[in-house]
Amino acid sequence: MSQADSLIDTLKRQLRVQGKTYADVAQWLRLSEASVKRLFADKHFTLARLECICDQLNIEFAELVQAMQSQEQRLQELTQAQEQIIIDDRELFLVAVCVINGYSFDEIHHQYQLSEAECTRQLLKLERLKLIELLPGNRIRRRVAANFRWRPGGPIQRFFQQYIANDFFHSRFDSDSEKLIVLNGLLSHAGNEEWQQTMQRLAKEFHALCERESGLPIHKRFGTTSVLAVRQWQYELFQDYMRGLKSRTNGIK
Repeated sequence: MSQADSLIDTLKRQLRVQGKTYADVAQWLRLSEASVKRLFADKHFTLARLECICDQLNIEFAELVQAMQSQEQRLQELTQAQEQIIIDDRELFLVAVCVINGYSFDEIHHQYQLSEAECTRQLLKLERLKLIELLPGNRIRRRVAANFRWRPGGPIQRFFQQYIANDFFHSRFDSDSEKLIVLNGLLSHAGNEEWQQTMQRLAKEFHALCERESGLPIHKRFGTTSVLAVRQWQYELFQDYMRGLKSRTNGIK
């Protein structure tokens, strides 16, 4: 990703954090909302327009550049070895998930049965793994990017798939805080790829929403898991009816 692309992505994050929309930017720049969307899509801004938006967000242009550089230095995923270290220690795994979700030291200590010494010990392990920086007063500075993810097919993702998937779907999904949508249809390879890109945009929106609400007290936020999945797949119930499948014709003359 070029520096210009990174800078515009950083600007979009700043807008989301402050709850601003394309409509707000359109008003500031005296453009139509459609024109602003094209500017962000093409990532083509003049310096004057960038400075105008920064003024409205009450940040210096230099601060925007600094935020971009800080974000670029953050981890987007861990190595295979780092994830294995975390998954092999369940207390460390618990603290790592809490930290990634923005818990403070006191919130981890009070919400889970971990002593202050145990919390500190696990946080120091995460600091050695470059996941956080432990500051004076037990303040935690995360070193993960907003779009941080567990490695695809890595130790932690495999753990979730093996131990949590059944529990996750053991629900009727009929409460106010739950929703299950199952979509079925026919797509070409190009259509499948387009839908995956849409899912990726949804994932970015989810991360942006988490970031925007990160300033709320922990008692006003609750663990939320969203599963987005797509694959070329058919119910096994219908496998025997697929044309050309040998198992249906075995023994039949």
